Amino acid sequence: MKLSTRTRYGTRMILDLAQHYGQGAIQLGEIAKRQKISLKYLEQIIRPLKKADYVRSFRGAKGGHELNKPPDEITVAEIVAVLEGGDTLIQCDQDPETCERKDSCLTRYLWMEAAKAMYKRLAEITFADITSQQNEICKGNIFDCLSPEKQSNPIASLTE
Repeated sequence: MKLSTRTRYGTRMILDLAQHYGQGAIQLGEIAKRQKISLKYLEQIIRPLKKADYVRSFRGAKGGHELNKPPDEITVAEIVAVLEGGDTLIQCDQDPETCERKDSCLTRYLWMEAAKAMYKRLAEITFADITSQQNEICKGNIFDCLSPEKQSNPIASLTE
């Protein structure tokens, strides 16, 4: 399974805003430079996030964007669901009528369970959790800070 580029880049954009939370509005061009993502693409990605009230925008010379709520109140699952168009992995989960095998397809239930497990785990991780690991990640100690021994760390079991 692959997450869309839209979701990966959108998650990076929200993480960037979380890292600068409380510092005022951040211009999308700054995020584009730091994240090495096309400004035009970020302009498209930010629309559904604004519509879902995760990001607010300000116009003017000191305009830009900021998170609409603190990073510890935004989970990765919420952002992935907004950008992927729901919390499922397969179309027939959202709209069973699209599949002629809906009543007899055993794999449909497999993918439904996989989606539940993935989104349940992502719902346990906030953007504050990720930013709190920034120093370890930047030092190259990512595996130390994500190790299963660090049970107090909400993102510890990502490598399990």
